[in-house]
Amino acid sequence: MSQSLFELVPSGTIVTPQGFQAAGLHCGLKKTERNDLGVIVCSVPAAAAAVYTTNLFQAAPLQVTRQSLMNGTLRAVVVNSGNANACTGQQGEQDAYTMRSQTASQLGLAEDDVAVASTGVIGELLKMDCVTSGITQLPVAIGNQPEHAEEFCQAILTTDLVKKEICVAVQVNGQQVHIAGAAKGSGMIHPNMATMLAFMTTDAAISGEHLQQLLRTTTNQTFNMITVDGDTSTNDMLVAMASRLAGHEELTPEHPDWDAFAAGFRHVCEHLAKSIARDGEGATKLVEVVVNGAVSDLSARAIAKTVIGSSLVKSAMFGADANWGRVIAAVGRAGEPVNVDTVDIRLGDIIVLTDSRPVPFDEEAALKYLQGDTVQIVVDLHYGEGQALAWGCDLTYDYVRINAAYRT
Repeated sequence: MSQSLFELVPSGTIVTPQGFQAAGLHCGLKKTERNDLGVIVCSVPAAAAAVYTTNLFQAAPLQVTRQSLMNGTLRAVVVNSGNANACTGQQGEQDAYTMRSQTASQLGLAEDDVAVASTGVIGELLKMDCVTSGITQLPVAIGNQPEHAEEFCQAILTTDLVKKEICVAVQVNGQQVHIAGAAKGSGMIHPNMATMLAFMTTDAAISGEHLQQLLRTTTNQTFNMITVDGDTSTNDMLVAMASRLAGHEELTPEHPDWDAFAAGFRHVCEHLAKSIARDGEGATKLVEVVVNGAVSDLSARAIAKTVIGSSLVKSAMFGADANWGRVIAAVGRAGEPVNVDTVDIRLGDIIVLTDSRPVPFDEEAALKYLQGDTVQIVVDLHYGEGQALAWGCDLTYDYVRINAAYRT
């Protein structure tokens, strides 16, 4: 992915693409005064696409969003934090539909113009008096300035320590096109989309069908390659909306600028995915696993996911312990073809294994490297052309502390 195909927009937000507005506010779902209700709105019917969690227990908002997306367009997505509205039965489903209908009514939209998302504690009914009161306040809070995007970003956070947001610009037919994204995610994060909430906006002219194809392909390379704790949430999804207001010829895979748009789209997804991994609950560092030389890309992904998801590897990263044995053990149990005599492992630039045999290395240099806030583990299998990247974080005492008292 060449960054020359796109450029970062340092001050860009989810409302930078033409046609988008946002809002966020506190409606009373959280015990603190932090924002817990937000909305993104498009001034025109936006081509829309989504990917969803693979957890069999899918929360009510996902079912509502699937129904709204049946026609391939959206005008808005409303989201609450502090309560997942998951495993809440018929009442939860009714509450999700109520969120959709009331948001549509307040914004002057059709009900199926609105998607719904929720995040927070599982198994508790929404305080609908708080939600409905908050929805009535959204229209006056909406705007297209950076502060409106900031309020939305704050509204979707749970145990996150920081917001996740990015915007890039690409050239399509000589016109500037923006692609932006915002996400939340810190715990209950594991590959197999979508293990977080994420929202993407763009003013590119693209059909819902091509947007869906690009979203699914890119998700497999980015969001599906992160893990924090091995738990796949009941709620999470990624929704992308394209206002098509940039004024260029419609983007298709045959368009001469498709690669540039796809590169920018991937960069947004990868940035958000890595931001989620870096902000894992209790985490002190981002861990990147690089796998080269697998029999296929799919095989490389499976191996990379296994390594990044290993509790022993993650614990070693927290302790800055250059314990490469945990890495090779994870490679060997991934269920993928491996030549057990040709594996090389590096920690950053420090070679610790060559041809599956240990080599002398500077333990002090390794300790210093692993104490950094970003660590890379490179595995070369020398068995094919497949390659993959995966991202995660270390496993710390604070992860247990946070999740031991999540509801309190």
